[in-house]
Amino acid sequence: MTLIVPVNSSNRISSAANTLVVLGDSLSAGYGVKLDSSWPSLLEQSIVNNDLNFKVINAGISGDTTSGGLYRLPKLLSKHEPKIVILELGGNDGLRGMSLKKIVKKNLRSMIEMVHASDGIVVLVGVELPPNYGEIYTSNFQKIFVDLATEYGLILINGSIKDMTEMGLMQSDGIHPNQEGHKLIEQEVWLNLSPLLNKLSVE
Repeated sequence: MTLIVPVNSSNRISSAANTLVVLGDSLSAGYGVKLDSSWPSLLEQSIVNNDLNFKVINAGISGDTTSGGLYRLPKLLSKHEPKIVILELGGNDGLRGMSLKKIVKKNLRSMIEMVHASDGIVVLVGVELPPNYGEIYTSNFQKIFVDLATEYGLILINGSIKDMTEMGLMQSDGIHPNQEGHKLIEQEVWLNLSPLLNKLSVE
């Protein structure tokens, strides 16, 4: 199901607020948890609580890939004119064993450049694969996000599936975070993103 909606209806959010779009897959769509417990919803609540001039559009679709995101992005940019795009894609490409260089990195690079061409700011989520995909593939997969963040000077938000699993923050499939896991993700996103949100809210 396509989900492209404001994640919080609070009347404390100005209609003239800057827009932040989360372009992602099931991790952003909140697979297995209530929508208002997903990390994008929690992020907007933190924005509201801190009186920052931003609204969040959750464009997360379960099962989406970097190819799907690349196809959807032009319409999102045209419709919402986001100041910030949080890019959280690649996990499903990795789970399907897609080419890291020819598909995953190429599509992510195209999306980054598309957002920059629209004068938006990209924040990159360093997606991680389960360890059973092999050390070489998983490490090369993670390296894509580090390399792109370095090349384009992006904020990179990292997490650890291994740590979250050990902390009991994953659902039984070992791929999707549970409700407490979403809280931890939002805390990490907020820690990295809040200085930028504060800066842009006063400009």
